[in-house]
Amino acid sequence: MHLWTVPVLSLVTLVPTAIGGVLFGLALAAPPGPMNAVIAEESAVRGWRAGFTAGLGAMTADACFFVLAVLGAATVVTNTPGLRRVMIAGGGLLMLWFAYGAVGEANALSTAEADVDEESQGFRKALVLALTNPYQVAFWLTVGIGLLETGSVDVLSYLPFVGADLGGLLVVQTGHPVLLAGFFGGIVVWITGFPAAIVAARRRVERLAPIVAWASALVLASSGVLFLFEAL
Repeated sequence: MHLWTVPVLSLVTLVPTAIGGVLFGLALAAPPGPMNAVIAEESAVRGWRAGFTAGLGAMTADACFFVLAVLGAATVVTNTPGLRRVMIAGGGLLMLWFAYGAVGEANALSTAEADVDEESQGFRKALVLALTNPYQVAFWLTVGIGLLETGSVDVLSYLPFVGADLGGLLVVQTGHPVLLAGFFGGIVVWITGFPAAIVAARRRVERLAPIVAWASALVLASSGVLFLFEAL
């Protein structure tokens, strides 16, 4: 009997762990910010593939931070205030530069002069922005470390008001490869679906591309200014 119950118990444990990993990945990838601004701009201007490629750039940065977190090297950033300040300032300047480029694309699209055949820079832009984003480093030093350590998390029990009733329904096993696979799977779901939604909306709204480009420029410029203020 014991030999039969082990696989069943493992399956019962792994399924919520995989679901929890997907939810954690979506929670990291979905919130509005500079990376999603780049993905939206690339999707609206150059199509789904360009938006997806930009998303891969951001996910590549997460993979790098994951490796650094495993090795313990990412703690250097938090233990070196000067380095963190340089990262924030560098990220802010890059965001302002990319915002300037987004404004140029928005103007070109508004006057029907955009060269949509121009090679996409989305992967490099998202990768560089993510690598210079200290908040992404902070995620891997806090939540990320928690995902890597062996243990368990009762995800739904932390919900306000209903946590006591939902406790035990989604218990995630941390430090398990299935959790990490689900985490990056959740990111893939987002960088696949978000560009598709932008492209679908663009087909319905003829002037959506310049609007998205302008919105991307605004998000990048605002984030860049906030980063520079924090660095100073």
